[in-house]
Amino acid sequence: MIERRLHPVTPLRRAWAPVAVLVGWAVHDPDQAQRQLTRLTTTGLLIGIAVLIPAAALYGFLTWWFTHFAVTDTELRIRTGLLFRRTAHIRLERVQAIDVTQPLLARVAGVAKLRLDVIGTGKKDELAFLGADEARALRAELLARAAGFAPETAHEVGEAPSTRLLNVPPGVIAVSLLLTGATWGTLAAAVVVPVLLWLATHSLWTVLATAVPLAGAAGAHTVGRFVTEYDWTVAESPDGLRVDRGLLDRTHETVPPGRVQTVRIVQPLLWRRRDWVRVELDVAGSSNSALLPVAPRGIAESLVARVLPGVSVPPPAALSRPPRRSWRCAPLRWRGYGLAVTDAVFAARYGLLRRSLALVPHAKVQSVRLTQGPWQRLARVADVRVDTGAGKTVAAKLRDAGEAAELLRAQAERSRTGRRDARPDRWMTGD
Repeated sequence: MIERRLHPVTPLRRAWAPVAVLVGWAVHDPDQAQRQLTRLTTTGLLIGIAVLIPAAALYGFLTWWFTHFAVTDTELRIRTGLLFRRTAHIRLERVQAIDVTQPLLARVAGVAKLRLDVIGTGKKDELAFLGADEARALRAELLARAAGFAPETAHEVGEAPSTRLLNVPPGVIAVSLLLTGATWGTLAAAVVVPVLLWLATHSLWTVLATAVPLAGAAGAHTVGRFVTEYDWTVAESPDGLRVDRGLLDRTHETVPPGRVQTVRIVQPLLWRRRDWVRVELDVAGSSNSALLPVAPRGIAESLVARVLPGVSVPPPAALSRPPRRSWRCAPLRWRGYGLAVTDAVFAARYGLLRRSLALVPHAKVQSVRLTQGPWQRLARVADVRVDTGAGKTVAAKLRDAGEAAELLRAQAERSRTGRRDARPDRWMTGD
């Protein structure tokens, strides 16, 4: 087992930790920080800086020097710790996805960050930073070993070839953001709230203190989404669907096959005229959520078919609505609910203005429940909820009580049969 160190540029990143501690203290107790600063003389300030910079540099160097990683036949080991040693053992068969990310400064320096989604962990383990080429090579080696390649040949496999499926033009992303209700809602608040405050207080400072953050939030939301989703590209490879995106920070993510628990096709109100949709995912053990920020429905459905082989998206006409008497439980929302159960998926629609269609393969259903509140009992309706391996729930709401009971029984049988016939989840095995 050969232990390796991170890229030599890493100490520059970690040297900021002592400085961040001082900044955090100053923000937490600004009065005390101001008093301490007023007591400092010019000589004392220069001495403090002369001590802080070498101390920060030494801290960054030592944390880099005492951080090692190694790849064994079955796991990735990460050993860290200056005073207290910590060794993380990441078993390769529990790795869900491996992403390569490059923040702006990392791209300038030619380095990258490797992030790993592991079953049973709430956050991603990471190696930051590695050389950009080394990060891609290590990712390919880890995926090859997870797929069962022999250790002596895994490093020779290289990154699996990919076929580009689609690229979302920046202009389409920009228009889609302008047609999102959240953008206009925040802009409306930035206009209406300051006017109401002016009428109530006639205080210019109060109006400015409210209007500037609201306008900034509206711009930050739209610009931030655009920067994150810029040059969104989806490609297909044996290790899953690959997503590359980002204007300033480039992210290379992988959606591993067989790990997708739920696919959601989302359509905001202002997108309907163009028939645009967004595709979101629930992936077991992974925080990756978006597969496609915006695209015509036909293209999105063809991509869904690659994520869930053998699954076709039910058309709107195939979705049955709740009975009319259910309006007493949800006077407006009941019209947005719908349900379709095919041989492959449990499909539930919800949302009146922002429609969302959730597709759950029968094999991914972990449990199924029937719930019925007091108002639902009076209307003789009930909800049927299916729980997935990603810890999420999809509900068919306000179904007729008799239909719900039969759906509960039938869905339990479909899930049992689906899990029995499901193909094993493996990377790089092809068809």
